[in-house]
Amino acid sequence: QLQLVESGGGLVQPGGSLRLSCAASGFSLDFYAIGWFRQAPGKAREAVYCITSRGGRIRYLDSVEGRFTISRDNAKNTVYLQMNSLKPEDTAVYYCAADRRDGTYCPKGADDDYWGQGTQVTVSS
Repeated sequence: QLQLVESGGGLVQPGGSLRLSCAASGFSLDFYAIGWFRQAPGKAREAVYCITSRGGRIRYLDSVEGRFTISRDNAKNTVYLQMNSLKPEDTAVYYCAADRRDGTYCPKGADDDYWGQGTQVTVSS
């Protein structure tokens, strides 16, 4: 059973940087596309970025262009989200996910996909 665990969140000042990690256990991520999602208080969950099993990158939000990038290290069974130039509107719980039905596709954010527990990112002075 694939389990995903996010880490790396925290409190950061505007303009600062964080690197989030999504580590897999119980299963190799080699054949999985991994997506990053976020959910701010009172807001719907939104897709941020996805990386395919071959390292292709899909950005879903114009607002993170030039600031966020996704990468993977299969040797460490981990996917990363590097976040630079953070803004208060980036404040959210960040989740990673994989498609349960076909892991080669970027996850759509379905409730029954594989999900991590989330990591809190707070951007504030």
